[in-house]
Amino acid sequence: MEFALTEEEEAVREAASGLFDGLITVERLQAVESSTDRFDRELWAALGRSELLGVALPEADGGGDLGMVALCLLLEAQGRRVAQVPLWSTLAAAALPIAKFGSIQQKQRWLPGVSGGTVVLTAALTEVAVSAGIAGVGASLVPGAASTDTTANWPIIPSVQAVPDPGVGPGAFRLTGYSAAVPWAHVADQILVPAATPGGGIILALVDPDATGLSQVRAETTNREIHCHLKFDGVPVSVEALLGGGNPGNGAAMVRSILDGVWTGISALALGVAESALAQTSDYLNQREQFGRPLSTFQGTMLRAADAAIDTAAMRATLWQAAWRLDTQRPASEAVAVAVWWASDAGQRVVHATQHLHGGMGADVDYPIHRYFLWNKQIELLLGGPSAQLARLGDMVAVAFDAEHGTSSRHRIDAESGALTGVGIHAGVAESR
Repeated sequence: MEFALTEEEEAVREAASGLFDGLITVERLQAVESSTDRFDRELWAALGRSELLGVALPEADGGGDLGMVALCLLLEAQGRRVAQVPLWSTLAAAALPIAKFGSIQQKQRWLPGVSGGTVVLTAALTEVAVSAGIAGVGASLVPGAASTDTTANWPIIPSVQAVPDPGVGPGAFRLTGYSAAVPWAHVADQILVPAATPGGGIILALVDPDATGLSQVRAETTNREIHCHLKFDGVPVSVEALLGGGNPGNGAAMVRSILDGVWTGISALALGVAESALAQTSDYLNQREQFGRPLSTFQGTMLRAADAAIDTAAMRATLWQAAWRLDTQRPASEAVAVAVWWASDAGQRVVHATQHLHGGMGADVDYPIHRYFLWNKQIELLLGGPSAQLARLGDMVAVAFDAEHGTSSRHRIDAESGALTGVGIHAGVAESR
């Protein structure tokens, strides 16, 4: 992979760091956390004025056309300051999918506002992310599928159902079901919703949060954001609101593509959180003294901080591998799975260490380090925790092995005992595992 950033990417990094560092203070974070919507609207507008919100969008849609690496640089800078703005949910989960799969009218309607900081978007991805993370265990391939692609045949299982309704209009649907923990839905202008059709396909629909039949229940998350549980009760969706031309046969592939982008963006956010937490902890250990010596000189603190630094370095390396592969149109799903596993598993380890190394100060909610702990604990389980990601990665490895060796490593879950079992035939030897 290419390790060096381009001049344009370096400019994005400098601009993003300068903006977040210049505007975000502890007092500002406290004020936003005590507000009703937990949304720093002034910061969002400033990001729009600085043209940072459009860095990853195509040039044809008014963006900078700098791709996933640039978006990850922006999210990394946000994570360092734990700023309360809907970056990943607007850009990775909705704006980039509209740019890639949307109609000309959809792009013209929503993307300029995103770039300008006047539009907020989100997506209801919790259930499809979890299905992509664990459905492969017991179903590496959809029955009857012959593809050797390690991702192309994963089941994607939306929790919202789409029923055709000609009464709404030609090619229109009504949505029924439930989607949990949709980030920033309470302030969003549109919500991207995957929904299952009767024929086994999936549509992706842009839904107005104020649409008839859609209700929201707010919930406060671990890091004090607001996520909403959505109930769909016959919500009408016209054909003009559908991505990908409204073809249900393309929906699963679109969802997989969206998830790869979203998981990569979340990994960048977690990296920024870990980097800043570690830097603050290093400063604290160098300044705080015990027995006439800085805490950083004690072996126990040095080893704990070194482990956190190694975890952070692994998060960084795997993130940029995934982002680079996405930008260069190389197969990226395995790299994404590795990156998001490191982000969720190692990310929470890092903030546990930094919190612990602050001793009693870490338990003081007026001291800033606790926010970093809360943020990476939230990210750890966001859209599938580390165990689900590891299962997804393991399933990809098994499918690739089977494709290369003509074997069967498929697992199954026993209906009576619930035990995970499987039979693999390798080099003529039957293995039960």
